[in-house]
This record gives sequence, C-alpha cells and structure tokens, in this order.
Amino acid sequence: MRILLHVCCGPCAVYPLQRLRAQGHEVTGFFYNPNIHPYQEFRRRLDAVRQLAGATGCPMTIDDHYGLVDYLHQVVFHEEERCPRCYAMRLARTVETAVAGGFDAFSTTLFYSKYQNHRLLIDQCEQLAREQGIGLQYEDFRLGWQEGIDEAIRMGLYRQPYCGCIFSEQERYDKQLRKRNRGVR
Repeated sequence: MRILLHVCCGPCAVYPLQRLRAQGHEVTGFFYNPNIHPYQEFRRRLDAVRQLAGATGCPMTIDDHYGLVDYLHQVVFHEEERCPRCYAMRLARTVETAVAGGFDAFSTTLFYSKYQNHRLLIDQCEQLAREQGIGLQYEDFRLGWQEGIDEAIRMGLYRQPYCGCIFSEQERYDKQLRKRNRGVR
C-alpha cells in the first residue's frame, strides 16, 4: 500500500518508518505540526525530519509554515482539551493530504509515543478514515520505543525534551520548579 505517515518529529518516525517499510508498504512522510513552540524548536524538529528523510531516502512532504497562531486559535480557552484538539487538527490535515494524493492509507508517528493518549488517537483516526473513505494503517509502534530511540541516537537526530506545544513546555518547567522548591525549605 501507499501510506502517508504523519510525522511529528524525526526520532518518533524512525521505528514506524522501519516497520511499515518492512511490511512492504511505500511510505511518504508528512510533517505538519503547527503546535510546536518556540520557533527555534520548530526549526530544530524540521531540520531533524529533513535529516531523517535524507538518511533513509523517505520522500517527505513538509509544511514548513510556522502555524502557532492557527494552533492557538484551536486551543486557547480550551486548554483542558488541548491534546484532543491538537490531534484532530494535525490528523485532519494528514487525511486531507492523503486523500488528495491518492494514498491507500494513512498512519501517524503519534502511535509511537508513550506520552500520547493512544486510545483517543485510534478513535480519531478511525473516525477520519470512515468519514473520508481512506484506509488507516494502525500499529502500536510503542512496542519499538527503545529501538527507535537507539536508532535516532545512532543517526544523530535532534531529540526534543517535550511534546512541542507551549503548554507542555510550561509543564516541563513547572516540574523542574517544583523539584527545586522542594529542596529549598
């Protein structure tokens, strides 16, 4: 099958790309992630995706528009629903691109992350597949978590320290602040 693989970042794409190719699929990557903040982080992730594409020979469609405003329009005042809204935004665009490109199916590297809401991702992808009449190539890529990390390190890909959105960045620093404050009593 011809599969369009939504790519959230280079390291998370390593294992899914290997698995799908090993199954005989023709894979094209699709980088669309308007949630990433700040711009320097967006550029690092974009560069890592390009590095991965070059190293693996994987064709990659890249939306290099820094879409923070579009993302914020979706999630501001809905912060408690930010992940479902973010998934929906990125997956809908992936499916639109897959249908327009005549792909047989789509998938996402979000299925690789141990930090994402896996059940919600499956539900959203299945719904989009039904609505748009395209196949979903689902696999629980989390099974190759460490293998993907090891290969990304070997390839020298930039590995990010947080999901990418401004809210996850804040949570990352808040945890550090809480730890630091616990030791200063």
